[in-house]
Amino acid sequence: MSERLITESDIDEIALGAAVLGTGGGGDPHVGSLIAKRLIRLHGPVRLIDVDDLEDRDFVVPIGGIGAPSVSVERIQAESELLAALEAIEGAVRRVPTAIMPIEVGGGNSMLPIAAAALAGLPVVDGDAMGRAFPEAQMVTFHLAGYGPGATVLVDHHGNEVVSRPVDGAWSERLARAATVEMGGAATMIDYAYGGEVVRECAIPATLTQAQRIGRILLGRDASGAELRDDEKIDALCAELDAVRLFDGKVADLQREVVGGFTRGAAELDGVGEDRGSAFRLDFQNEMLLARRDGELAAVTPDLIAVLDLATGLPITTEALRYGARVTVIAMPCHEKWRTEAGLATAGPGHFGYDVDWIPVEQLARQRRERKEAA
Repeated sequence: MSERLITESDIDEIALGAAVLGTGGGGDPHVGSLIAKRLIRLHGPVRLIDVDDLEDRDFVVPIGGIGAPSVSVERIQAESELLAALEAIEGAVRRVPTAIMPIEVGGGNSMLPIAAAALAGLPVVDGDAMGRAFPEAQMVTFHLAGYGPGATVLVDHHGNEVVSRPVDGAWSERLARAATVEMGGAATMIDYAYGGEVVRECAIPATLTQAQRIGRILLGRDASGAELRDDEKIDALCAELDAVRLFDGKVADLQREVVGGFTRGAAELDGVGEDRGSAFRLDFQNEMLLARRDGELAAVTPDLIAVLDLATGLPITTEALRYGARVTVIAMPCHEKWRTEAGLATAGPGHFGYDVDWIPVEQLARQRRERKEAA
């Protein structure tokens, strides 16, 4: 069995890397890391176990936050919500959790499972159900494999608990989103709690480990342990993730609002450096979902689009993006499960109402490079 401990000193690396994979969403990594560090300090390190080491008799509980990231920064999740959610799912299904996992490897939502595991004395699974962050509850690999959400739990800081049994993933999203809005725009959620055999089938493995590798790069170390300068970090990150550097620019306009339980909006960038004279647009719904360069498609969901600080390489979430910020936009291929017919129907551009077809980000980059060389 492959197992290691997540200590307080690991948290910043995992949180930073997960914020990159979270594509701007998944909750604030700083707030989540503070919660995880505190609970590890109080209760000790958390065991990290591989997806393939789960046994059929295990009962794995994904836990995280739902709602608008803008709200979650202002209304910090209480530790009591984590225990309340775990107790509610145990009461609903009459089964005792043996492990916890992230539902998505987003910034804050990579930290809350670690925090909950420390609080409950359980291991956390090195994997998740997205390989990134997505804004809607049904956008998980369990759904792609034909599994329903099962008993679904929502709790808030008032002490409210809502247990539902949606008929499918789409209804889970509708019911949970409506309840979350009434709860003030953010809540703690458990859904898709399954036995070890289902999690082994569905989970995207080793995403917390991948997040830590990314975080180590952003904190100045490459895979060999050698020091990286700030101006080397983004290129090293792109090499680690097979990512494409799409644009360097300055935020010239930003529209952002909380609507229907999501943080929605768009950012317009003016190019700097080699990209001076070009314009770039990012559309987001919690996560960055669509990127256009001079009106042409540059990347689109389900591929990952991340915004980084141009000077430091550190990830910038949708709620932290500010007018005048100098940023780099990168994009990387999503997990192959999202490139299937079911994956594209669930989280492709058509689902969000975008008038574009999905084209793999690496193909878009190659087409642009060929046009540039031919010019």
